[in-house]
Amino acid sequence: MAAFMVGAVFSLSVAADPRSDIFQPDAFRTGAALRERMPGLTDPLGRDCPFPAGPLTLAAAVDVALCRNPTTRSAWAEAHFQAAALGSSESAWLPTISGTDSEQRQHGPHVDVEGNPISSIQNTNDAALNLSWTLFDFGARTGRIRSARYLLDAAAGTASFTIQQTVFNVVQAYYGVVSSDALLGAAKLTEDTAAASLDIAHALQAGGAATLGDVLEAETAYDQVVLAHVLAVQAAQTSHGQLAFVLGVPADTPLKLDAQPVPADVPALTARMTDLMTEASRQRPDLAAARAQLDAAEADITVARAAGRPSIAAAGSRERILTTGIPTQNYSEIGVTLTVPIFTGFSVGYGVRQAQGTYEVRGANLEQVGLQVTLDVWNGYYAVESANHQLQATATLIKTAEADLEVATGRYKAGVGVFLDLLTAQAALSAARQARISAELAWEVSRAQLALALGRLSGADPLKHGDILP
Repeated sequence: MAAFMVGAVFSLSVAADPRSDIFQPDAFRTGAALRERMPGLTDPLGRDCPFPAGPLTLAAAVDVALCRNPTTRSAWAEAHFQAAALGSSESAWLPTISGTDSEQRQHGPHVDVEGNPISSIQNTNDAALNLSWTLFDFGARTGRIRSARYLLDAAAGTASFTIQQTVFNVVQAYYGVVSSDALLGAAKLTEDTAAASLDIAHALQAGGAATLGDVLEAETAYDQVVLAHVLAVQAAQTSHGQLAFVLGVPADTPLKLDAQPVPADVPALTARMTDLMTEASRQRPDLAAARAQLDAAEADITVARAAGRPSIAAAGSRERILTTGIPTQNYSEIGVTLTVPIFTGFSVGYGVRQAQGTYEVRGANLEQVGLQVTLDVWNGYYAVESANHQLQATATLIKTAEADLEVATGRYKAGVGVFLDLLTAQAALSAARQARISAELAWEVSRAQLALALGRLSGADPLKHGDILP
């Protein structure tokens, strides 16, 4: 009894698991076919996704997102669905075998199979084994298989591009946190500087070297930077929540980052635009997916045409009939069926037109994606170039603004400068710090943007600071 209960519980648990593959072998190896189309990428379905305990590097953040982000997981699930659809199409090469068994009991007066009236109870058991096998259908079967294979290519390409887009989103959110934290630190420095200037103004007023207007201007400037600090705190919290969302974890998850600083000397772009365009057209997964969609539409035209053509199928059966008072019937049947569509209400013609329309739509979509690829490469290239120049310009700007503030502070303390010059120097240094932080963010994100445009961004490796892009 205990063994029966264990077996019953096991069978129920298997039936309740929607991902159970028991008694569902992958005979056509569609899972392997999907993995071949997505080399180097890890399937997150069924994978344990632990969150790192220590500071989060960019590579670790990318790995977490590729495992936990629902958008990425959904793209993988769609690819699995299409792999199963390919297997379902390929199963048409094999015959179908089915078994039937029926039990009947007749009561009261009736006629037996020989036409004799009887009134006794008569039991009949009819068991049969049936086989059906399509031999030829003018390309419908092969067309469906080709279409399913191309659609698997498209699903794999779409999933690959979704993965790359997820990596880009992680880079944006990750360095968004780095930037917002840096802006928060800069706001605190600006607040401390304004507080020091206010103290200087109070001291000089007490000594008769400053006016009440200087003090009021210092207090106004201090209140403004305090407000800016409050807004910077809110922006930092928002960026932390956005990064958690992209990683696929709750927004209140504590995040401590371990980001590499921007190198002092960044490499210049040396690749030619023509070479980058060629590379992108060769390896962009969304462009490959659009091509595969077009090929699938072409195969579907063949399937639509075959719907109006003959098909040949072989059939066979083995049947045994046991009836009370009648000799047992035990026989086999085999035959060939030719099906010729004669009139289908013009549905075949319109089915072909529909398939041709789909082909035209996907052809236009391929052109659109191709144009988008060229635009992405163009924008990504010049975004990196601009970011490089911004880094160079802001490095000089920071040094100049710091020196200007030092001079203005010294002159005002010595009583030979005006307070307006000090406020101007403070504002200039604050703006310079913000510009530097924005330049560093633009450099990190633009590199990811160019890598995404080239179809390279399947992980964090292309964004290592020691590497040169492109």
